[in-house]
Amino acid sequence: MNKLPARYYKYALPLGTSFFMTFLVSGVATYRALGWDKKMFTTWMVSWVISWAIAAPTMYFVMPVVRRTLDRLIDQS
Repeated sequence: MNKLPARYYKYALPLGTSFFMTFLVSGVATYRALGWDKKMFTTWMVSWVISWAIAAPTMYFVMPVVRRTLDRLIDQS
């Protein structure tokens, strides 16, 4: 299987991170709000898509700021 070129890393990292984090967090929040209800899965998926649509672009713009801040705060030697 061919790999993507390295130039796509800056797009793939925030997309992948936001994908999994919003999936898990929205699932926990939906479960806490509804319990194991018949509508839980459908409600979870709707909530997840909305949260991912917000989180993915946010991660794309925030991640470089967080990296620069951490580079200033953490000794890399």
